[in-house]
Amino acid sequence: MSTLPPCYAIIPARYQSHRFPGKPLADILGKPMFYWVYERAASCPLLKKVCLATDDQRIFDAAENLDVPVVMTDPDHPSGSDRIMEAAEILGLEDEAVVVNIQGDEPALDPEMLRKLVEPFANPDIQVTTLARLIDAKQAENTDRVKVVRSERGFALYFSRAKIPHIRDIDQTDTDYLLHIGLYAYRLSALKSFTSLPPSPLEEIEKLEQLRLLEAGISIYVVMTEYQGFGVDRPEDLELIIRQLQDK
Repeated sequence: MSTLPPCYAIIPARYQSHRFPGKPLADILGKPMFYWVYERAASCPLLKKVCLATDDQRIFDAAENLDVPVVMTDPDHPSGSDRIMEAAEILGLEDEAVVVNIQGDEPALDPEMLRKLVEPFANPDIQVTTLARLIDAKQAENTDRVKVVRSERGFALYFSRAKIPHIRDIDQTDTDYLLHIGLYAYRLSALKSFTSLPPSPLEEIEKLEQLRLLEAGISIYVVMTEYQGFGVDRPEDLELIIRQLQDK
């Protein structure tokens, strides 16, 4: 094991959202949503810096007014991964840096998740990490919930919207399933490789960006967690988030 490389978190914050336009600016207890995500992430002691990456002047100005580090990025990026790659370049991150991609719609984010996500990078063989937690067979049937199977050493073998592993024999006892939690950390070199690749065949079929990494031979280390994340997809989700933040 070597020492942990410098770790940075970038929060993509687009204004446009099909179900919730202007979501990063949604008011939560008097502050925009992105502020709460930033505050939670910034409390992780393993992160050297946390920065917002936006494509909208309104979000940029609101971040500056709240002293939240922010960079302006191209509005035409096809994914959040491309946005954080541009932000990493703007910030001039070190070649050995680790970059954490934090979803901008989880204002109740648990900083402990970020610690678990970056700690494996003390091992120089780790290129990309993500999180998963146990769910039951009924939950695994939901195709909106992405499942992952991993090797004995903890590396992802496959991600799918389907219920994996599939139990063939009807009399076989059901098994545990792993729900993928969409937080990622990358060595900067792996992020550069990822964003330079075109969408892969399996990615196009399942509509899962992380399959591009596996098809390119870039391994993903899956860290187990008990955290149950809750993202804000629609305005009606704000009430639950406000209750969660008031309870913390």
